Amino acid sequence: MGRVFVVTLEGRIYSCKYCGTHIALSEDIISKSFHCRHGKAYLFNKVANVTVGEKEDRMMMTGLHTVADIFCTRCGSNVGWKYETAHEKSQKYKEGKSVLERFKISGPEGSSYWANREGHIVGSDAEDV
Repeated sequence: MGRVFVVTLEGRIYSCKYCGTHIALSEDIISKSFHCRHGKAYLFNKVANVTVGEKEDRMMMTGLHTVADIFCTRCGSNVGWKYETAHEKSQKYKEGKSVLERFKISGPEGSSYWANREGHIVGSDAEDV
């Protein structure tokens, strides 16, 4: 395997919680109203330094979508998913966009969520205060 190429982003950066690789800029957030298994998730117009997994159909709260998990290029951690196809007409705006799970990334000020022993999400998110 060759050397991993990683883009360095400038500005208010979201990064992989596990290895610190830059993944997205706060200016590319479309919505902070998304949810995942571990709590909050943000919809981004574009992301960097991720690889895209296999496409699969998933029934989500807003209907059937074809999605692919996205992984940090440096450490391989799953950081969210990418919408490939939205089967509901009202959800078409999501196509080509990516969702990053707040549980799996650090925010611009180093803020992040984590799970306690009981599996409840705790932590800080300075941008949402």
